[in-house]
Amino acid sequence: MTLLVQKFGGTSVATPEHIRKVAAHVAACCARGERVVLVLSAMGLETDRLVELASAFGDPGGSAASDLLLATGEQVSIALAVMALTTLGVPARSFTGAQVPIITDDTPGKARIIEVGREALAAALDAGEVPVVAGFQGITADGRVTTLGRGGSDTTAVAIAAALAADECQIYTDVEGVFSADPRICPGARRIERISYGEMLELASLGSKVLQTRAVEFAGKHGVPLRVLAADGSGPGTRIEPGKAWGEQPVVSGVAAEREQAEVCISGLPDAPGVAYRVLAPLYAARIEVDMLVQNAPRRGEVEFRFTVAGDEAERACTLLAGVAEAAGWPAPGLVQALAKISLVGVGLRSHADIASRLFDTLAKAGVNVRLVATSESKISVLVDGVHLEAGVGALHAAFDLGRVGG
Repeated sequence: MTLLVQKFGGTSVATPEHIRKVAAHVAACCARGERVVLVLSAMGLETDRLVELASAFGDPGGSAASDLLLATGEQVSIALAVMALTTLGVPARSFTGAQVPIITDDTPGKARIIEVGREALAAALDAGEVPVVAGFQGITADGRVTTLGRGGSDTTAVAIAAALAADECQIYTDVEGVFSADPRICPGARRIERISYGEMLELASLGSKVLQTRAVEFAGKHGVPLRVLAADGSGPGTRIEPGKAWGEQPVVSGVAAEREQAEVCISGLPDAPGVAYRVLAPLYAARIEVDMLVQNAPRRGEVEFRFTVAGDEAERACTLLAGVAEAAGWPAPGLVQALAKISLVGVGLRSHADIASRLFDTLAKAGVNVRLVATSESKISVLVDGVHLEAGVGALHAAFDLGRVGG
């Protein structure tokens, strides 16, 4: 009998009527003989409301108290979903993260899953019930409630699918699947039928909001079959699976875009061991993610660091670095905001110079200037002025023929 783990996000459970539709969908699956574990996010905008409540008391998030507060949102969703399923004659049982249990580390606001218990969920399934699990949350070994960060319900679903060896983990969203580019930016974007874990991981980390990056990492590590589907049930969605045998032919799968990037530059640094650590350590300690890091060749015994951070972290990053620079006698850091990152994602891109050449030629012809470049085996990313985002994405999507049918 097929076992499916199905996750629905906040917009899919935003109102009682939405929850009834999800329950009807699950009831139809059960009528076909499928076993379902349902994972739910908080009702639409509920988490934002709870964050505002915490901020009214001076808690910006990332504390044990805020974790306890935020975890209540999903508990409302699962309770209502059990009620909805019961009215349809489908036996169901709710599970908080603690009741599964989903054991995590003790990092407030961004806890990582250590272990998922399968006994309670398996017992419910064996009893003919639909387990309805609160996403986004877990519990530490010593009993403290934790949350997994924005999009954490995706990771909950994948982790449960791995623990139960489910046939597929299905993520239901407000889009029809994974697209070759953001359809809001590029009208010619197409739905991708199949994509590898590695490519999806790059797309997720480079601006695609369809899946949480950690969920893709978890799925790839544990071999969880993953599918992204429209919440209304239309279409086959996108299947995410182990990489296909592409041979030596590079394949560009999509163009990812991320707005509101900032570039931090600190120059006049001594060309000496340990300087990079002194620059970056305070940022890592503050959990500020650094991207597209470049150090120039030394000149007259000095080097320059340039790197990108998310726009909403830029001022905090500069404040931290200003203190480091002042203490060390270095120049103050500079900051450029309103930037964007555009990335080609595919297989074997770095080893094929013609891909990079076409990228730069295409952007030049579109009048898009490149500020920074970063590459890996499956991506080429460029930093550009934010006003050129749409033009750059559209030009690359056309140049690499990503609107073609199939893939």
